[in-house]
Amino acid sequence: MNQQRLVDTFIELVKIDSESGNEREIANHLKTLYEELGFEVTEDDTQSKTGFGAGNLIMKLKGTTDQETILLSCHMDTVTPGNGINPIITDNVIHTDGSTILGADDKAGIAAMIEAIRTINEEQIPHGDIEVVISVGEESHLIGASVLDGSKFDAKLGYALDAGGKVGTIVNQAPTNATLNIEITGVTAHAGVAPENGVSAINIASRAISNMKLGRIDAETTANIGTIEGGSRTNIVAEKCYIVAEARSLVDSKMEAQVAHMKEAILTAAAELGGKADVEVKVNYPSFNVEKTSKVIEIASQAAERVGRTPEVVSNGGGSDANFINKFVPTVVLAVGYQDIHTVNEKMPIDELNKLTEQVIEIIKLV
Repeated sequence: MNQQRLVDTFIELVKIDSESGNEREIANHLKTLYEELGFEVTEDDTQSKTGFGAGNLIMKLKGTTDQETILLSCHMDTVTPGNGINPIITDNVIHTDGSTILGADDKAGIAAMIEAIRTINEEQIPHGDIEVVISVGEESHLIGASVLDGSKFDAKLGYALDAGGKVGTIVNQAPTNATLNIEITGVTAHAGVAPENGVSAINIASRAISNMKLGRIDAETTANIGTIEGGSRTNIVAEKCYIVAEARSLVDSKMEAQVAHMKEAILTAAAELGGKADVEVKVNYPSFNVEKTSKVIEIASQAAERVGRTPEVVSNGGGSDANFINKFVPTVVLAVGYQDIHTVNEKMPIDELNKLTEQVIEIIKLV
């Protein structure tokens, strides 16, 4: 592999603005690049379904052997603030000037994948068919992956390059996630003249939240109040209050039980205080659990050892495209080595970028 070329590719990618929902420019760039690498490139027709800036990219490289087909996955979008990124290298670590994120999540994964393919082509390393999917809208509840057509893929083993931690870490389990959109209605009144005639929607919300189990529920389940907004002026008893919350669990039934508990807390508080509430629940993505003894993990572990890392198989509290891809290809998530993602302090150690690329090359060899 060419380490300088790898870094140059990463820097080129992060300079392309691609905040979630605005993926057109990066999609066009990647289509051209993968065609140059010898892939058959398709952009799926899901843009009309998602409303995002592009469709998912599905690319296929014909193998030179009859080894099993593998799937490599990344996402092209970033969180905000992700426009006008200025990458800087200090002490072998890539970061920004502190005004934006870096976008290593997930352009480090894309760069590693590209360099791995370039190396395989240049060194004529034998390999089976390689399928690649680079999704849109991963940072928006995995919306691109949620509409992927599984019939488009022949792979038997999948690797998503999109987890935190040191390279060598392998995520085999991640939670299902549900959002609760809550609207509470009270009774408005003058807060100074006749407060007894009012029912504060904010008071209802306060009582409900105080009766909820939140944070770490157990080893597999979490819940959180994300935002709360209500009222208009201090002299008016608040008629409306809006809450957005979430629940996650590695076990679907536990997530469902937590959602039911939170919904009951809202409805009970509203009834007790004389208001009403409407709770809309949306399951954003499913959980997945790949057995530790599976071939996909065995290969990833061997590849990690070959590049001098000790493999560690872990569960993760966050979602990734693997949550949906596991519906049609057994897929684990490989740690990329990025740090402080989703913040303006995000960093990408070059050593980790190198190791990830080496691991991907070894995975392709081992299949």
